[in-house]
Amino acid sequence: MIELLASPEAWLALATLTALEIVLGIDNVIFISVIVSRIPPAQARRARQIGLLLALVFRIILLSLLVWLIGLTEPIVTVRSVELSWRDVILIAGGAFLIAKATHEIHAEVEASHGESDTEPKAGVFLMAIIQIIIIDIVFSLDSIITAIGMAQDIEIMIAAVVIACAVMYISSGPVAKFVADHPTTKMLALAFLVLIGVALVADGFKFHIPRGYIYFAITFSAAVEMFNVLARRNRRKTPRHPAS
Repeated sequence: MIELLASPEAWLALATLTALEIVLGIDNVIFISVIVSRIPPAQARRARQIGLLLALVFRIILLSLLVWLIGLTEPIVTVRSVELSWRDVILIAGGAFLIAKATHEIHAEVEASHGESDTEPKAGVFLMAIIQIIIIDIVFSLDSIITAIGMAQDIEIMIAAVVIACAVMYISSGPVAKFVADHPTTKMLALAFLVLIGVALVADGFKFHIPRGYIYFAITFSAAVEMFNVLARRNRRKTPRHPAS
């Protein structure tokens, strides 16, 4: 441990891996923000805390199972000359879940069927939110940890990077969730992002890698445009309207 603390290479690996884990965690934060926006505010914060705590727990557990994780990349089935491993199957299933969930939420937004959640018991809505967060936590944790294994050699560096990234996710999830709740149009944009991320996960599972740079550029550009829309709407509300003479 002392050798790691005194090693510049270890600190560089920690900084690089932490930055990558934070970027990979953006998808998780967006998903959790969308899910908690459909439940009462008092429960939303607790659901967000539980979801991010589970994300940290899953990542640390998976890190402790390195040999098993490495074995997940071994082919188990072949579909039309494409060899799929357990990792691929999990990515495909997780991506399909994201696409289905985001599509369902988009349909609910378009149909303005917000009242349906009020007919369900609040405990049931809260439980469903936690279950959905657990499912997607597992998917994103798997992808995140396999990336960590490929970038770092020491498990101490991997665990430190994961803990720091989860702390950043926790700090940023509150403002992101509040912003999504306060600006309904950004929720539609976030749901579109989830569809895009789901497609990328399914493509990865079938060995067709979509460079994440393209996806994050599209997300950043769209978010910037939406930010300008939010500022424009805010300024229009502040500007008093003069009656036509």
